[in-house]
Amino acid sequence: MVVVAALASAAFLYAMRAWRDITGAKTEIIPTAKVLLGDVTLEVSARGELRGGNPEVLIAPMTGGLDMHLTSLKESGSEVRAEEVVAEFDTTEQEYRLREAEDDLAETEQRLLYVRSSNEAQEEEDRFLMLKAADDVTLAELEVRKNPLLPLLTARQNTLALDAAKDRLTQLQHNIANRQATDSAGVAVQEAAKRRAASQAGTARENIEAMTLRAHRDGYVSIRQNTNQNMTFFGMQLPTYQIGDTVRPGMAVAEIPDLRNWEIAARISELDRGHISVGQSTGIRIVAVPGRQYLGRVKEMGGTSGPAWNRVFDCKIAIQDPSIELRPGMSSNIVITTDRLKGVLSLPAQALFENDGKSFVYVRERNGGFSTKAVTLVRRNEMRVVVSGLEEGQVVALSNPTETAKKKAPAGGAMQALPK
Repeated sequence: MVVVAALASAAFLYAMRAWRDITGAKTEIIPTAKVLLGDVTLEVSARGELRGGNPEVLIAPMTGGLDMHLTSLKESGSEVRAEEVVAEFDTTEQEYRLREAEDDLAETEQRLLYVRSSNEAQEEEDRFLMLKAADDVTLAELEVRKNPLLPLLTARQNTLALDAAKDRLTQLQHNIANRQATDSAGVAVQEAAKRRAASQAGTARENIEAMTLRAHRDGYVSIRQNTNQNMTFFGMQLPTYQIGDTVRPGMAVAEIPDLRNWEIAARISELDRGHISVGQSTGIRIVAVPGRQYLGRVKEMGGTSGPAWNRVFDCKIAIQDPSIELRPGMSSNIVITTDRLKGVLSLPAQALFENDGKSFVYVRERNGGFSTKAVTLVRRNEMRVVVSGLEEGQVVALSNPTETAKKKAPAGGAMQALPK
């Protein structure tokens, strides 16, 4: 009898297993959670990079629109002192311009010296001619005084000679005045050429000096991203400047952060922008400084950027209690407290579903099934949502029960409709 009973039990279990295999029936476990009533702290989490506040930005000098090439560059994160060289550019082009300007300057100086010497010699000759012409006039006047005692013809000749001497003196004075004006203009032209050459040489020297970027205070170097790179794929990280890279005038190459004012630069999803405002408290954990949490506040919110499917905005957070272990470029995890709500109904974020702009949940019924329940979304963050339209203690599904029903129901079976 025992053997027969065992065989019968085994046959029954085998038959049940075969029936489940044939019909495809299986037990699905749907995860659930309870609706809680209480205080909820809404937070936004993000990753950021440590930077010094109010950084000193080192910019490539304006050198007449010519691109420059980096010949030396400090490593990002390296320590520098005031007046220490951070970056240098290739000065070959500016040195060539300087030599040309210096050659032009030397040439114009020699030309100016020659013009002035020629003018001085001409002035000496003009003075001699003026004295001679004045003497001729004086002698002619003496001869004219004798006219009452001389024959009429001789007297007439003396008068004509005096008029001719006066005309020569007047013409000479006019010619000398014109020549002096011309000589002065020639000197002015050469002096202008000299000033232009001197200015070009001075500009080249200033450019050469400016092509060496120095730190104006103690700190750490933070190398900027090279925006000259053409990145054709969204989400790619632009590389930082390196030795040999081409830099356009006016581009920021590096910065020396002010280590007295630390801040976190983070990129946060556009969906959370409406919940974040300047002054909100922030918890900060630096990856390289484990075991310590820093406090901060939202300092500045920038513009939105990125592709349509991943829009983000820049957010700066000031650290209120920095320590000596901090270094620029350290990674950090930040948690921004956006709001604190008291006495509200909340549930896990994955329990809230949306369709056609309407929010709903799946509430467990007494028979163990689930039905849809429309709710009003009050606030949400990454982990929890605050809603209205439910009761405390109600059990809601964390996954879509209708998908399970689809798998269990035979083809053409009815499916529970979503709320309208």
